[in-house]
Amino acid sequence: MKKVAFYTLGCKLNFSETSTISRMFEEKGYKKVEFTDTPDIFIINTCSVTENADKKCRKVVREARKISPDAYVTIIGCYAQLKPKEISDIPGVDAVLGAAEKFRLIELLDGFVRTKETQVLASEIEEANIFNNAYSINDRTRTFLKVQDGCDYSCTFCTIPLARGNSRSDTIPNIIKSAKEIAESGVKEIVLTGVNTGDFGIRDGKRQDKFIDLVKELDQVEGIDRFRISSIEPNLLHDDIIDFVAGSSKFVPHFHIPLQSGSDKILKMMKRRYLSELYVSRVEKIRSVMPHCCIGVDVIVGFPGETDEDFLETYRFLNELDISYLHVFTYSERANTEAPEMGNAVPMKVRHQRSKMLRTLSEKKKRKFYEENLGRIDTVLFEEDIEDGMMHGFTNNYVRIAAKYDPVLINELKRVKLTSINPSGHVEIEEVETEVLSH
Repeated sequence: MKKVAFYTLGCKLNFSETSTISRMFEEKGYKKVEFTDTPDIFIINTCSVTENADKKCRKVVREARKISPDAYVTIIGCYAQLKPKEISDIPGVDAVLGAAEKFRLIELLDGFVRTKETQVLASEIEEANIFNNAYSINDRTRTFLKVQDGCDYSCTFCTIPLARGNSRSDTIPNIIKSAKEIAESGVKEIVLTGVNTGDFGIRDGKRQDKFIDLVKELDQVEGIDRFRISSIEPNLLHDDIIDFVAGSSKFVPHFHIPLQSGSDKILKMMKRRYLSELYVSRVEKIRSVMPHCCIGVDVIVGFPGETDEDFLETYRFLNELDISYLHVFTYSERANTEAPEMGNAVPMKVRHQRSKMLRTLSEKKKRKFYEENLGRIDTVLFEEDIEDGMMHGFTNNYVRIAAKYDPVLINELKRVKLTSINPSGHVEIEEVETEVLSH
């Protein structure tokens, strides 16, 4: 029985796909082991959102070779699709598979026998036109369920359409089937994920469903207590979705909405499909129906041509906006995108200074959001995340809580009162009910 180990870089979508590919190996009689357990095969699922992710891939390959010098090393994922030749030149790589090939790797690599030449199996991205169902399971308390892949947008900073192809989705019946399988495994929370999740519903190049249709169907699935939407573009977050989530007992009050810049000038240069005014209206709509909703924001700093004034406009915009936290990305030049050709590159030192300012703002926003939730009663899903004798979990609206470790509570829902913020920045709680909630 050959041993196989997996390593995933990047997004929740990659985690869901790695998990599905690992189950395919187990079904074929391979034994899944930890990365350090001298595997016969390594599968490294890569990301290429930042330069740092490319460097991480090289480092993981080197570590794999140290652990198991004779193992077969396979690279899949976004970086593999974008730069297969570059990866094939990394010492120690045996095979590189693109987006259209990665779900067929067991069949294509036929026994994982090392050869002198690195195998490169990466078709043009147009060939990646099939939706491959994927979800993570047995990895965490919550499951990431892939409902959509690819992107039809053409943002000037982004390589994702080149790495994952055009927008395409699963069918609603297939997703419901997966959700029921996940429920049977005992998982309590499903996070809906995709490259452009709100664009759900395109199959064979035509729109056949809307995201709201999927949300309404999932809301009926028995055995899942929580559904969380991982990320949704502001132009696709329509009132009907917000209103439905506000009235749902299963879809939790938490939206992660990419902004990227608070400057309309920069948004236009990025070719985003909205301006700051629309973003404000989405936040105001959410707050009007879900005052305690958690609202997360993606923002990019140091985009070409972003002046000090443009950045300060973004800073002021975010400072005044009633949001809960930020994910801050320092712009990095990506090959085959429009942005680097625009000129006026922002010095790296300035990019890092701006990132630091926004990360500090994020901490203040999160602290304020947590303080506003003190005294509230909410439900916590406890996770197997133990640190210094404390376990952690998240409320419906994504407040991270800390409680004294109790093994009985792992993967259980409990009603609690949020009482105080500890020195680590997590919220401490008091029990409201003695019984663990179960459905």
